[in-house]
Amino acid sequence: MDEREKEIKQRFDRLANELNERTRRLLAASEAMTIGRGGITLVSRATGLSRKAISLGIKQLQEKTSISPGRIRSAGGGRKKTVSKDLSLDEDLEGLVEPVTRGDPESPLRWTCKSVRTLATELKRQGHQVSYQLVSELLHELGYNLQANRKTHEGGEHLDRNAQFEQMNAQTKSFLAQGEPVISVDAKKKELVGDFKNAGREWHPEGEPEQVRVYDFPIPGLGRATPYGIYDLERNSGWVNVGIDHDTATFAVESIRRWWNEEGTQRYPEAKRLLISADGGGSNGSRVRLWKWELQQLADELGLAITVCHLPPGTSKWNKIEHRLFAWISQNWRGKPLVDYAVIVKLIAATTTKAGLTVQCHLDTNTYPIGRKISDEQMSTLFIVADAFHGEWNYTLFPRTGSIETFIL
Repeated sequence: MDEREKEIKQRFDRLANELNERTRRLLAASEAMTIGRGGITLVSRATGLSRKAISLGIKQLQEKTSISPGRIRSAGGGRKKTVSKDLSLDEDLEGLVEPVTRGDPESPLRWTCKSVRTLATELKRQGHQVSYQLVSELLHELGYNLQANRKTHEGGEHLDRNAQFEQMNAQTKSFLAQGEPVISVDAKKKELVGDFKNAGREWHPEGEPEQVRVYDFPIPGLGRATPYGIYDLERNSGWVNVGIDHDTATFAVESIRRWWNEEGTQRYPEAKRLLISADGGGSNGSRVRLWKWELQQLADELGLAITVCHLPPGTSKWNKIEHRLFAWISQNWRGKPLVDYAVIVKLIAATTTKAGLTVQCHLDTNTYPIGRKISDEQMSTLFIVADAFHGEWNYTLFPRTGSIETFIL
């Protein structure tokens, strides 16, 4: 290193703690311009800056260009993110965590129990250049986060719980790949209709909160509302049937029927099959005879083979409809008293997300009596085929006027 290089290096070292990327580049450029011919090479050796950076600094000084206050480099400058160069990275990462994704039905937050190192290893095997730190950043951007254990079990864990999730995931991929509709269904918790307190907060003039009732006793003539939802996985759209009577299997299937007649038949005019993902209990439970009886009537009516996959015991909160539809409805009407059925329908229908979720909502004024029984003789008339893997959770109801071969692609 000659004397000139030493002097330049000493000047830079004195200012090292005061320089950022921009000022370092401009100072180096000024030194190179003072030296003249060969200055860029000399300053580059003395400071460690690249010739390209020094040349850019000279150009900025000569053209007297400036960068917006508060910025170090021009907008769009710097190394491009991996995801901007690897367009399939986000999709492949979602595909790895989706089969075992957990979710709180009242929150859009999602998380995964797979480690970032395991995910990074699998992504590398698929051809992506990633580190476990990058995987962690991407998971946060996609809405995932690490969570501590929480007591949420609704019952004992079944030994084949994970295998059932894999079965449901495989069925979903198969149906979607063949253009057949896949829906996730469930009844949202019942809501009191009237001027009752609704969780959450809304903007109001200071000191003027919404006035609501002190006690949560049902109002005669209003009672409760039961929103039954259908979430279309392919279209990212929701359809909600708001019932005013009991949440029965007949009500559940009627909600699916209304969705199909209003939207399904238009969106899937060539459909031969329908896949339904449902909880293992409630009005659409795997042991409910009326559920299967009503689905048989629907299959006969629509000419569709209806396949049902139930979530295993203790996992109802993991149903996709919970965090892809119901969570956003809860956010949209937070802090708003559900004073009547019209308000409930409007608030549900106004629910949207940046990801493009749209929701249709209708009021169902029919009555659905409880206590209806389906006999063994009636059950014997069903055209139902149980899957080889847990047939009580996975089964298909075929139209009784057709044959199985008609619906196998």
